[in-house]
Parts: sequence; structure tokens; C-alpha cells
Amino acid sequence: MKVVAFNGSARKDGNTAILINYVLSELRDEGIETELVQLAGKKIHGCIACYKCGENMDKRCAVKDDIANECIQKMIEADGIILGSPTYFSDVTSEMKALIDRAGFVSRMNDFMFKRKVGAAIVAVRRAGATHVFDTINHLFLGSQMIVPGSMYWNIGIGREKGEVEKDEEGIQTMKVLGQNMAWLLKNLQK
Repeated sequence: MKVVAFNGSARKDGNTAILINYVLSELRDEGIETELVQLAGKKIHGCIACYKCGENMDKRCAVKDDIANECIQKMIEADGIILGSPTYFSDVTSEMKALIDRAGFVSRMNDFMFKRKVGAAIVAVRRAGATHVFDTINHLFLGSQMIVPGSMYWNIGIGREKGEVEKDEEGIQTMKVLGQNMAWLLKNLQK
């Protein structure tokens, strides 16, 4: 089993990555292979609504000048997908939104290829707006017929400066429980 996580933050190894890594650590403790893909510094742009993915039916976006297809391939190969984003004006980053739109559209045009994979959203926030980010990510999962595990609270960690989320004890515990629940779900789906 494998889980791939995408950090949509423009800040590599910042608060979003810290939160994701708490979840990945729990998954690894359960013997699940993990991979973290950081979108920081990488080129990815939004869907251009060309509908070629529906014509080609090759599980790829027809636009090939960025990392979207590399990310989509990793999603196809994984049993679980984590999408993490900091809160930018009460929503996901533009990089994460581009990945959501492109991967989601390709999935829908290719017989819901993410169907029954496990998906988890992770949000870093300074103060407010995190619930909308959480919803944005979960809309992809639920609209793609994926299975979303819960935790003890919404999967949100509070912190602004790099490393500040480490002070959010409830946020860290939420990530650990999310990792444990995701591992349990993945293992039970394999039975």
C-alpha cells in the first residue's frame, strides 16, 4: 500500500509540510509506504477546459508543459492521497487549486479513476478561513467517489511562521489520529 501527499504551499518544508509529515509518520508506523511531493517552486497551472482528456481517455491532461501529469500518475499509483494547503484568502493556494482542477477533471473524464481511493485534506492556517480550504479539498475527494476518513477534529493546524504549528498540540494530535484512521481504513479496504 502507498499514500502520496502533495504539499500545496509555496513554502517548502513549512507548516503544511510539518502537518503532513505527522500523518505520514503514522502511516509508515503501520507499514504503509509514503511519498511527499512539494509543489513549491514547480510549474503547475489551471485547467484550460480543452476537454482533450475526455477525448483521449489516456488518464492524462493534454497540457504537458508542467508537473500536473506527473502528479496525476502518482495519484493513480497510490491507494491513498493527501492534499495539504495553507490558507490563502480563505482558500487553497493557486498551485493546489490547479492540481485539484486538473486531476479532478482528468479523473471524471476517465471513469472516475480515483474512485474508492482514500483521500485526506490537511490545512495550515494563521487564524481563519481553514474550513473553506478543508471543504475545497474534500469537494475533490467526494466528487471523485473517494473515501474520506475522519479524525478527532477538522484536519487543521494553527501557525503562521515556519514551525509555529508545532505549538498547536490539538492540531498535531488531530494529524496523528488522522494518520491512524487512514491506515486502518486502507488496511480494511485491502481485505
